[in-house]
Amino acid sequence: MRIATYNVNGINARLPVLLRWLEETQPDVVCLQELKAPQEKFPEQAIRNAGYQPLWHGQKSWNGVAILSRRGEPVEVRRALPGDPEDTHSRYIEAAVNGVLVGCLYLPNGNPAPGPKLDYKLNWFARLLTHAAELIDSGAPAVLAGDYNVIPTELDVYKPESWVDDALFLPEVRAAYQQLLEQGWTDSLRQLYPDEKIYTFWDYFRNAFARNAGLRIDHLLLSPSLRDSLVAAGVDKHVRGWEKSSDHAPVWIELRSP
Repeated sequence: MRIATYNVNGINARLPVLLRWLEETQPDVVCLQELKAPQEKFPEQAIRNAGYQPLWHGQKSWNGVAILSRRGEPVEVRRALPGDPEDTHSRYIEAAVNGVLVGCLYLPNGNPAPGPKLDYKLNWFARLLTHAAELIDSGAPAVLAGDYNVIPTELDVYKPESWVDDALFLPEVRAAYQQLLEQGWTDSLRQLYPDEKIYTFWDYFRNAFARNAGLRIDHLLLSPSLRDSLVAAGVDKHVRGWEKSSDHAPVWIELRSP
């Protein structure tokens, strides 16, 4: 079972790229972030024509998350992260797909920091930690996949000294990510490639992609019951080089069937 996450940076603007990648790699489950489209503007028919059944939570101009499945209709569990009913941002959606609970998330960026945007990010992260702990306690096989807007370690960023004041790399943000791992979640890419420089995002500016001046901020975390099922993981880096592509590349894992 191949599960992927991809921040598309505008699903309608990047639809040809998304469809090309789906046809090329045919993942079983895909988590998308930054749809940047209201609910009614999601390209449902194009996604279905590509062989996927979609579940999505849109928002005009910003945010937006979706889960696509080739393994039957995703069974929705929730479309908001618990803990703050006043939070209307479309940043989390969760569904059962082929026996696995899939949480698709788009964690707040947090910049400029310090300030209210960082406060929102840390509060959102606290809610995620609470929910993630409940998922662990449930014993359900689960994957938390998406754009975390967290650079976990210095290995995950080109020139870490340039990012010390950025909300993606602040000590308190990295500590929150570490708390997820301490709950029992496995960072799938690092599980298989503990010492390699691996990036998932390259800015559009300063020729970042050509220089491989990237960040690793897109992660797939596995609950304890899935840890031993992990057989492969990678980044489809070449997709970032396609014309009119997102500034993120798709990230994927393969799980052995139980």
